Amino acid sequence: MQYRGLTLDRFQETAIDALHRGHNVLVSAPTGTGKTIIADWIVEEALQTGKRVVYTAPIKALSNQKFRDYCRLYGEDRVGLVTGDMVIRRDAPCLVMTTEILRNMLLQGDQIEDLLAVVIDEIHFLDDRERGTVWEEVLIYLPKDVRIVGLSATLSNLEDLGAWLEHVREHPIEVVTEYERAVPLLFHYLSSDTGLCDPVRYERLWKKKQQTRPRGRGRGDDDRRGKRTTHLDAFRRVSEHDLMPYLYFVFSRRDTELHARALFRQVVERHGTLLDADAQQRSRERLARAAERLGPVLDDELFRMYAAGVAFHHAGLHVELKTLVEELYEDRLIQVLYCTSTFALGINMPARSVVFDGIEKFDGQQVSPLTTRGFMQKAGRAGRRGMDEVGHVIVRVDPWEYSRLKPFLEKYARAGYEPVRSAFNLSFHSIVHLIERLPPERIRELVERSFLAWNLERAAKRQHGAMVEAKGRRRGAHKAEQLRNRTWDELQNKIAFLVDIGYLAEDHGFQAGAKVLRHLQISEVFVTELVLDGVLEDLDGSTVFGICCGLTNNLPRHAHPTFRVPHDARPLARQIDRVRNTEVVQAAAELSGGGEVLWDPDVMVLGRMWAEGTDLLTLVSQIRSDTDISGDLITGFRRAKDLLGQLVEVYADLPDRATILKQTLRRVSRDEVEVVG
Repeated sequence: MQYRGLTLDRFQETAIDALHRGHNVLVSAPTGTGKTIIADWIVEEALQTGKRVVYTAPIKALSNQKFRDYCRLYGEDRVGLVTGDMVIRRDAPCLVMTTEILRNMLLQGDQIEDLLAVVIDEIHFLDDRERGTVWEEVLIYLPKDVRIVGLSATLSNLEDLGAWLEHVREHPIEVVTEYERAVPLLFHYLSSDTGLCDPVRYERLWKKKQQTRPRGRGRGDDDRRGKRTTHLDAFRRVSEHDLMPYLYFVFSRRDTELHARALFRQVVERHGTLLDADAQQRSRERLARAAERLGPVLDDELFRMYAAGVAFHHAGLHVELKTLVEELYEDRLIQVLYCTSTFALGINMPARSVVFDGIEKFDGQQVSPLTTRGFMQKAGRAGRRGMDEVGHVIVRVDPWEYSRLKPFLEKYARAGYEPVRSAFNLSFHSIVHLIERLPPERIRELVERSFLAWNLERAAKRQHGAMVEAKGRRRGAHKAEQLRNRTWDELQNKIAFLVDIGYLAEDHGFQAGAKVLRHLQISEVFVTELVLDGVLEDLDGSTVFGICCGLTNNLPRHAHPTFRVPHDARPLARQIDRVRNTEVVQAAAELSGGGEVLWDPDVMVLGRMWAEGTDLLTLVSQIRSDTDISGDLITGFRRAKDLLGQLVEVYADLPDRATILKQTLRRVSRDEVEVVG
């Protein structure tokens, strides 16, 4: 089967055939195998038949990238973008949006007329602890006649996910799995002792080294007699084996910058550029144009580093630099790119090789090895289709850490993927909207259609069967019933909480709290309490935006402000902190999953300065940091814009107040905040 001049792989053909027959599809395939062609087919089908289609992605960067791609493919007039801070051609037949935006539209009863299909990219995100519920809500709320195209990394319980989707959508689903990559991966381990070698040879050399260890050293001792392998060792080995261009994954923004600058200074400046003559010419022309546009953002060292074919990329990087690096990389003008995990998430930018500085990462609670899915999402960037026969995956692992990491390395090699688990946990915002629109029996029906409830029902049946077999029928039937009712009981607990704090009346009628809460999706109860206490009532717009920034963002751990919170803002900061520490706000956080209740007065100050017109470079100069945090600030301002927009709705019945906030929204929507990228 041919599509756009390409001969489709078997899994692509199977999925497209299922869509042609009107079925839903769930596609699981390794990174870089061409899953998006299936999405492109259903988009084209909708446009050709006069229907509409929605493409959802988990992060704004992917939504923006897909928007640009589809504008090029189908024409700007046929493609729209809807994210929290950007709406372009909302009535276009093809809409690209974040998953949260689609959930919100469905929750509020908004209809997308003539909707043929919804593409859910990275559908395995439904097991994300903080955001996974959104994916399940979308799949539950969408009309049953809308086709679903779910795209996923490889999962171990794909059939379970497919069975639940068929159950919840009440329509046939084709589960399509591809295990083979178009460009196979070749694994290597790297250390200064062993050099670059395959896992079998590394194991043999490691065992030989163990046999020569001096007697008396206890098992588990940290044998650091060898030199630690560095990123510069990796560069030398990759260069020797002609494996460039390569991505070098590290789990610290600081290290991406330090490593890139070290490589540039210690290697490239001594030996010249990594680019050939033609690439050098093209690079300098591109960079000269960029320098005119970016000014001091693209400083002299960065200019020369990029021109030599070396760069770094992380979420905190200035948004314009991030876009420039991506464009240079796409045009093969970057040979070595040091990057964090964000570069692996959906962005279609493969390399000949991928190098891991290690496989252990801080997960928010502790340092743990990567999951197989997380490892392969990055490793999958190795191997450029049509250019490379194999992709090379290189893991830096020193002898003293090998015995600890070996089980995880072996799991990656045998593709021991983790199952996707439900993280279903309705927000208070979702709950009040459901109560407002639906009777209790319908709400219960929706909740019990979740992937979590489906799995609990299966567990209840197993529990019941096991207890009956063990002749413990009464006890077994009771435990099974507890499992069956868990999702509904958890929802009832949240509703009872809203009644207890006076947001809902005993008959679930809306009191002042619920009327405010229904507009809020960020720090829902915390912000509601601030509104009810009148904290935001008489403040100027810039200060309100500053508060929104402090409620939605923290400065990175390594970043320290060079200023103190001004005297006039300190009583306000203390007042907000008191509200944060009330029993109501802390109990709401616990019921929502125990996440941190954000409040950072330093970020409030920065947000107020932005709203008053201070430029980004001046703001950055107010913070002492060993990495670029421009991107962090811009991301924070965009998130705060979302919250400010929600407050506009809260104060809709106070026109003067709403007008002030709308004017503030326009002021903060400028410069880098408005960049689509």
